[in-house]
Amino acid sequence: MIVLASQSASRKAMLDAAGVAYEALAADVDEGAIKRELIGIPGGEVVLILAEAKALAVSAMMPGRLVLGGDSLVEVCGRSFDKPASREEAAAHLRFFSGQTMLLHSAAVLMRDGMAVWRHTETATLKVRRLSDSFIDSYLDREWPAVSGCVGVFRIEALGVQLFETIEGSHFTVLGMPLLALLGALRAQGELAA
Repeated sequence: MIVLASQSASRKAMLDAAGVAYEALAADVDEGAIKRELIGIPGGEVVLILAEAKALAVSAMMPGRLVLGGDSLVEVCGRSFDKPASREEAAAHLRFFSGQTMLLHSAAVLMRDGMAVWRHTETATLKVRRLSDSFIDSYLDREWPAVSGCVGVFRIEALGVQLFETIEGSHFTVLGMPLLALLGALRAQGELAA
């Protein structure tokens, strides 16, 4: 059984659906402080560093166990976005995203005894359609606060799918974890049947 260094509902649901046994522990990591040190670093690298920091924090408490850290980040027009702190910020994010191309980076790291044994990052490209203010208001009426914990202010498995014209990349990456690559790594580590 692996240890998931996260309380993310989406990551838990993916592992549950894929039949991966896990125990979830929140990682005590100051993501904001780490991100402030990474200004100017490409989003794909930032999510890998954050995923590794989360795995490391939990690995220190779980000797001998295989720990999974994950992270996701949205970039639009070269600007990084995190989870919205308020409904007003969520609306501002959506107005900024309107008509733009969104890059969604998702990373996963497997660590044992403080040593990374596998790292992977994937990026999905999502074309956001033009969003009217009335759509944004009605969307948030229905989806807030559920999307408050989501980078990009959407749940692709819910009403958030209406934000997009096209999506290129893995559905699992959009959900927040490069699941297919992770399952291969778990087989390589002997955690899943080959």
